[in-house]
Amino acid sequence: MPHPRLIWMVAQVVALLSAIGGAQAFDETKYPNLKGQWTRFIVRGVPGPPSFDQTKGNGLAQRAPLTPEYQKILEDSVADQRAGGQGNNTEHSRCVAAGMPWMMIAFRPLEFIVAPEVTHIIIADYDPLRRVFTDGRDWPAHEEPTFAGYSIGRWIDEDGDGKYDVLEVETRNFKGPRVYDSSGLPLHRDNQSVFKERIYLDKTDPNLLHDEITVIDNALMRPWTVDKKYIRNADPLSEWPESVCTEVNSQVFVGKELYYLSADGLLMPTRKGQPAPSTKYFDKK
Repeated sequence: MPHPRLIWMVAQVVALLSAIGGAQAFDETKYPNLKGQWTRFIVRGVPGPPSFDQTKGNGLAQRAPLTPEYQKILEDSVADQRAGGQGNNTEHSRCVAAGMPWMMIAFRPLEFIVAPEVTHIIIADYDPLRRVFTDGRDWPAHEEPTFAGYSIGRWIDEDGDGKYDVLEVETRNFKGPRVYDSSGLPLHRDNQSVFKERIYLDKTDPNLLHDEITVIDNALMRPWTVDKKYIRNADPLSEWPESVCTEVNSQVFVGKELYYLSADGLLMPTRKGQPAPSTKYFDKK
């Protein structure tokens, strides 16, 4: 009977050889070079915080093809924010995950890690990771919905030179609420959004990455496509920031009211005429 330790050693060798064989099977020269740190492409002259369509300001300036019902939701959100509230952006202000498509806005840097069966998109913000499965799988029958959704992709060799040019991705299976940007630009409450992406390097600049995103959502009158762009950081030793939302978040919600925690630890109003929080469950002295 073979010695148990011999069996263990043989098993380790087999595992190692399998790993080496898998590594050899992955020819990274067939894939576009997405290594490095990718930051948001900033369009000069576009005002305000980062937006879904980088060529336009956020909120109403996006001119999203919303249905009348959801256009009203956006207008109400913007009006509430101008009055000191959070509008339709309340959940994100409480450090809830942004989800798709906001997570691809690149408020902080992105990193793409390409492997044969899955491409990882690491995000240095609220939502830390996307997985794009490229192993030919079908949609799962019973997958729990998430803010990031479930992404299935495929690599395409468009020019027939034996190398992949484009990663096509479809993402669905969401939970919410989710919005496009900090203005509260809304997606439909039914969470039946579908996102179709084409991710590829610019043909004239290998340090410019495109993410053409088409949104199919019941809050839209038609599909909405934008070309998001990212710039590669040329520094091979670039710093990766850490973002812990709750660490720096001084916004406190009591019911539907938002207050601000001051430096001396007291709640401050965030809008004129705001009522103080109820002390119903506290001793009154």
